[in-house]
Amino acid sequence: MNTRLLLISFFFLLISCSNDNDDLNDNIDNDGNNINLFSNKARVVGYFPYYRFSVNDQIEYCKITHLNISFANPLADGTIVLPSSGNTTLADVVNRARSQNSNIKIYISLAGGALSSATSDVWKNFLANSQDRPILIEKIVQYSKDNNLDGVDVDLEWSHVTEGYSDFVIELKEKLAANSLGMTAAFPSETKYSLITSEALNAFDFINIMAYDYTGPWNASSPGQHSSLNHAQRGVNYWKNIIGVNGEKLTLGVPFYGYNFESSTTVNSFTYGSMVASSISNADRDNVGNKYYNGRPTIRDKVKLAAETMSGIMIWELGQDSFSEYSLLETIHKKYTDYGVETTNLCGN
Repeated sequence: MNTRLLLISFFFLLISCSNDNDDLNDNIDNDGNNINLFSNKARVVGYFPYYRFSVNDQIEYCKITHLNISFANPLADGTIVLPSSGNTTLADVVNRARSQNSNIKIYISLAGGALSSATSDVWKNFLANSQDRPILIEKIVQYSKDNNLDGVDVDLEWSHVTEGYSDFVIELKEKLAANSLGMTAAFPSETKYSLITSEALNAFDFINIMAYDYTGPWNASSPGQHSSLNHAQRGVNYWKNIIGVNGEKLTLGVPFYGYNFESSTTVNSFTYGSMVASSISNADRDNVGNKYYNGRPTIRDKVKLAAETMSGIMIWELGQDSFSEYSLLETIHKKYTDYGVETTNLCGN
C-alpha cells in the first residue's frame, strides 16, 4: 500500500515539473532570451489609406485585430468624406476584411497629419464652436453606422490640435459609446499636446504611439534612421512613465516605409515592399546606403518590446508591405505567435 502511494506521488510530481517547464518555455523566445509578457493577448492595428485600396485583395486581414481606414475629413456642413481612388470602394474593403476575420474591428480614421488649409479651417471652426460640434459629431457617428464600422480613430496632429479639441473628444466619446462604437487616437512618440486634458486623454479606448518620423524630408541635412529601436523605447518610456498611461491602453507604432537621404536637398519616402522587390536581402537590413527603413530583425525587436511593455503593435501602413514570404505583417504575426500571445486567433495564431 505504501509503495503504491509513493508511485502515485512520484507520478504527480513528474506532471507538476513538466507543467512548470512548459510555463518557463512560454517566456523564452526563439533566440533563447527571457520574455516577461505584459499580456497573453495583443492588438495588431493596421492603417489602410484609401489610395492603397487597389491592394485590398493582397492584405491578410486574418493577421490584424483592428483596421483603420484613413483618412476621412469633414466638409463645411460636417459631411464626412473619404476620398476615392480606383475602383475599390470602402464597402469592398470592409466586406473582404470581415469575410477573412469576423472579429476584426474596423475604424474610420479622421484628419491625418497633412491637411489642406481649407480642411484645417473646417476642423478649427468645428472644434472651437460649442454649438456646431454636435453637428459634426452626429455626422461622424452616422458615417460609422452607415458604413458598418466599429468606431473612430482621431488623428488630428500638431498644429491641427486647436482650441476645443478636448471638448470635442469628450463629446464624441459620449455619442460613440451610446452607439456601441469605439474611439482611439494616434499621438507622436514623445509629445502630449498641451490642449489635451487628462479627461480627454482618458476618453480614448487606446492610443497608437507614432514611434517614427524622428527625421525625414523636413530635415534633409540630417540623414539617418527615422524609427530605430531606441526611438521606440523612448516613446514607450514617455507615454508609460512620464505621461502615466497604462500599457493596456498603448499600442506601439512601426513603419512599413523609409526615407531616402541620397540627395542633400530632397528626401523622398519609399516602401519596404519596394526594397524587397529590388533585393530579398534587403528584408533583413535597416538601411541600404542612405535609404533608411525597418527590416525584419528590427520589427521583431519592436514586437518583443511591445510584448513586454504594452498591448500591441500599430502599422503605418499595410499597403507598403512586401506581399511575399518577407512580409513585415507576417513577421509581426509570427513573432506574437511564437511568444504564445493571442492576436487574431487565426492564420496559425
